[in-house]
Amino acid sequence: MEKTVLKSVGRRIRDLRQQKKLSQEELGEISGFHFSYIGGVERAEKNISLLNLQKIADGLEVPLHELFLYSRHLRFKKTEKDKLLNDIIHKLSDMSISDLKKIQVLIDQLFESR
Repeated sequence: MEKTVLKSVGRRIRDLRQQKKLSQEELGEISGFHFSYIGGVERAEKNISLLNLQKIADGLEVPLHELFLYSRHLRFKKTEKDKLLNDIIHKLSDMSISDLKKIQVLIDQLFESR
């Protein structure tokens, strides 16, 4: 089963939750779900319904479409370069802020040497 959409939406929910400084338990309480369900959605273990997505969006105080804005950084052409860029974006999306800062340093060093 293809889980790309589940992973992307789950990542987006996690990012929005963390931006609002909410724990999974707090978001679950606000949205009417157990924290383990929120965790399952964020890890793409749950195939969430639209009605439940709306409850989570309401709990995050964002419009439903905000949960699908993960794609704004993706490229929709299917060239080899686009596929590689999309793969890199997905991998970076799973990283912590501290790891992303390390990657930024590496990228800066790489481009300094050119």
